[in-house]
Amino acid sequence: MYIYGKNVAKEATNVEKVYVSKNFKEQDILDKFDVPIVCVENRKLDEMVNGNHQGIVLKVPDYEYSDITNATGDFIVVLDHIEDPHNLGSIIRTCACAGIDSIIIPKDRSAKVNDTVMKVSEGTLDKVKIIMVTNITTTINNLKNKGYFIYSSDMKGEDYRKLDTTGKKVLVIGNEGEGVGRLVKDTCD
Repeated sequence: MYIYGKNVAKEATNVEKVYVSKNFKEQDILDKFDVPIVCVENRKLDEMVNGNHQGIVLKVPDYEYSDITNATGDFIVVLDHIEDPHNLGSIIRTCACAGIDSIIIPKDRSAKVNDTVMKVSEGTLDKVKIIMVTNITTTINNLKNKGYFIYSSDMKGEDYRKLDTTGKKVLVIGNEGEGVGRLVKDTCD
């Protein structure tokens, strides 16, 4: 997989190869890499990725999802079929800033971690575990059995500032168009 951009390059780990524009001037970024660095024309970088590469593209292994047994922390986020990779990347970045360790996504009908997600998340994927599960409802029930209280986001819901959110909790965020699905919502506390 190829990821790109200066901020992503500053945070990237597990890089296999670096491609830079012949005009790339940020030597401090390049100095952190102990892998082959290949100078190419901007046109070549444009062909490699579909976005503003800022003169640098990194070859990295495909993202490896964590197992549900690795879910950690007192606050877990579950994404109920978020489809836009830009939204997934933004949520990952926000969760990393908020200190959330684990994000759970469904295997089907959901954005996957790709180059766009890596770009938008701005290098924060190393700070948050992304866990892919087959069934969100089953996962929520398992988290309940482990003592988590399950909150669901809803435009018609209560003001979150009036809730007692102490203790272990899960926040379920719904799809961009449909919100949280009925079965998932019915499973939430």
